[in-house]
Amino acid sequence: MVVNVASNCGFTPQYATLESLYARFRDRGFEILGVPCNQFAGQEPGTDSEIAGFCERNYGVTFPLTAKADVRGRNQHPLYGELTKFKAGLLPGLVKWNFEKFLVSRDGEVAARFAPAVQPDSPKVLAAIEELLC
Repeated sequence: MVVNVASNCGFTPQYATLESLYARFRDRGFEILGVPCNQFAGQEPGTDSEIAGFCERNYGVTFPLTAKADVRGRNQHPLYGELTKFKAGLLPGLVKWNFEKFLVSRDGEVAARFAPAVQPDSPKVLAAIEELLC
């Protein structure tokens, strides 16, 4: 699962649920990659080390975080160029806001895409993860 994250967002508490998912499924090959992004209302202003410290200190995050990156626009990270080719979601092709979730198969294909307001442990996310891990 690839998630664009931010430390000062209304969805920031999802870090705890993401960490819980990671602990629950990582032994079965499930990974989470957090991608800090400051493109949405400046909600991720810190440095990479400040962001990592905040996540570990406040939410016990152990899944990997990348360096801060753009998830849309002219300087969009190439990973997000690929992820946003998946045409499901509220704004196909565009990341709408912080904490949009992309579930990627072992083959590197985007299997599902979930809006920021969808909780990481919602039944539809859990079902999609289970299906991919079978």
